[in-house]
Amino acid sequence: MKRLDTGSAEFEAEFSSLLNTRETESARVDAPVSAILAAVREKGDEAVCDYTARFDRLELTPGHMRITGEEITAAVAKVPAEQLEALNFAASRIERFHRAQLPQDMSFTDEDGLTLGQRWTALDAVGLYVPGGKAAYPSSVLMNALPARVAGVPRLAMCVPTPGGVLSPLVLAAAERAGVDEIYRIGGAQAVGALAFGTKTIAPVDRIVGPGNAYVAEAKRQVFGHVGIDSIAGPSEVVVVADAKNDPRLVALDLLAQAEHDELAQSILITNDTGFADRVAAAVEHELKTLSRAAIASASWRDFGAVIVVAGWSEAASLINRIAPEHLEIMLDDPAALFAQVRHAGAAFLGRFCPEAVGDYVGGPNHVLPTSRTARFASGLSVYDFLKRTTFIEGDRKALQRVGPAGVVLAKAEGLEAHALSISARLETGHDTE
Repeated sequence: MKRLDTGSAEFEAEFSSLLNTRETESARVDAPVSAILAAVREKGDEAVCDYTARFDRLELTPGHMRITGEEITAAVAKVPAEQLEALNFAASRIERFHRAQLPQDMSFTDEDGLTLGQRWTALDAVGLYVPGGKAAYPSSVLMNALPARVAGVPRLAMCVPTPGGVLSPLVLAAAERAGVDEIYRIGGAQAVGALAFGTKTIAPVDRIVGPGNAYVAEAKRQVFGHVGIDSIAGPSEVVVVADAKNDPRLVALDLLAQAEHDELAQSILITNDTGFADRVAAAVEHELKTLSRAAIASASWRDFGAVIVVAGWSEAASLINRIAPEHLEIMLDDPAALFAQVRHAGAAFLGRFCPEAVGDYVGGPNHVLPTSRTARFASGLSVYDFLKRTTFIEGDRKALQRVGPAGVVLAKAEGLEAHALSISARLETGHDTE
């Protein structure tokens, strides 16, 4: 991991390098993904089944793509009671937070007599992509499905790859708890294509959400515009701000909680105490000796981890805003004071007893967050991603007489004669139908 100090003459160059360290060009998958999407669009179920056999070692027929209710019931019965209880606890907290996000319709009449407003309506159908294979993430199911359900989306269709036909009982339990309507045992770019374009078996959706590998991310990028997507997420990241009053081991564990996600994940400690920085670094190395995902976490910490020593917390705030991290932990006596200076972060975790892992599972706010510095302009997943705003204007002749003349002037200035006439004709006497 890198060691930086804001008092160093080389700091600015080193910090800029840190910001850009993960921006190396990855293997390009746009061409093969484009070919997969074209095949799915042309051949539908046939192409989806062919790619599933090739990539997931699972022979499928269109009639076997959808996971049946009986299979779901049998799988849920295998989940230990303790896990089901935790799943329901998390789901209830996630639902409660997202229900509080629901916006209200708006309507008012202005001084010119026009009634103006906006109305919120849910999308008709949403596709959920859930990773399979190496790992199963029931928390991802809850975080993607529950906001859509709270928003009022009437149809939720989920795709989850099942390499070799293996199903995750806890993922299916999460889908059942979240109210998912349809579950298909397909994954990869072919699943994204099926959700976007539709097949004989799978009806198309309006938005696709959920994480996946490079092929899934590229497929979402290519179908964007035909359907909506949540984002194209990069590797996970955290910035932990901590002073010497903290237990170095707890800080080290928070850093490793991100590092164990992926070799490309990034964990950064910002502190005002050099000795504490040394103790945390030593604690990280100690924990890596026994961590089950030590190989992944070690690569992440070695290649992308960093410890930054600052002169004061105002400096820390400035660095945070430049990093725009996905996750931000502030482990200080008065975390709110520093948080007030933060403009760019996907989600913040305040205090010494609020690790980011709480947000991954049971906090309530969504854990689908902007990565790779996109928190400068993007927000985490919410009910708003599953709603649309429709604005409306209503007015009578008197209101048009007040606002119409200015509209006629502007339409003529733009050379749009019919625009001007559509207003001015209504202003002429003899055309009043009221």
